[in-house]
Amino acid sequence: MNARIDLDEVRSFLEHQPETTKIYLGCDSERVLIGKQWYAEFTLAIVIHINARNGCKIFGEVQRERDYDKSRRSPRLRLMTEVYKVADLYLKLADVLENRHVEVHLDINPNQMFGSSCVVDEAIGYIRGTCNVFPMVKPQAFAATYCADRLKEILDQRRKAA
Repeated sequence: MNARIDLDEVRSFLEHQPETTKIYLGCDSERVLIGKQWYAEFTLAIVIHINARNGCKIFGEVQRERDYDKSRRSPRLRLMTEVYKVADLYLKLADVLENRHVEVHLDINPNQMFGSSCVVDEAIGYIRGTCNVFPMVKPQAFAATYCADRLKEILDQRRKAA
């Protein structure tokens, strides 16, 4: 779980891709209990859809941090941390994202039946203000919802096998 996204590798890869390549950035998190303390494992994913039709290259990492949310039903702090992390990733890559189709995906459900809806407005506002893009939320946020989940499973399997 210590592997980090090599931003220079991502930049180099993108510089060799045509402008029709689409980039999707997402973050998802999962609460885990270790001992008597709650942690959140944040999975960042960069999906590079080559030529918007020729397959994908995926970069990602998992970061573990303490989870200080008081309520599991309203995980405001953890969800906003996802938003901050994906915005930070966007800003670190902004120089190679210019003039490209870029989407920021948030693992947030706007339906009020779900706990993640507690931050939908502030999360969208933060991404719009920080990254100058309108983020996708569930069900259109596949980079955060599906890709980050699957990436975490793969990285966990590799870690256990090592």
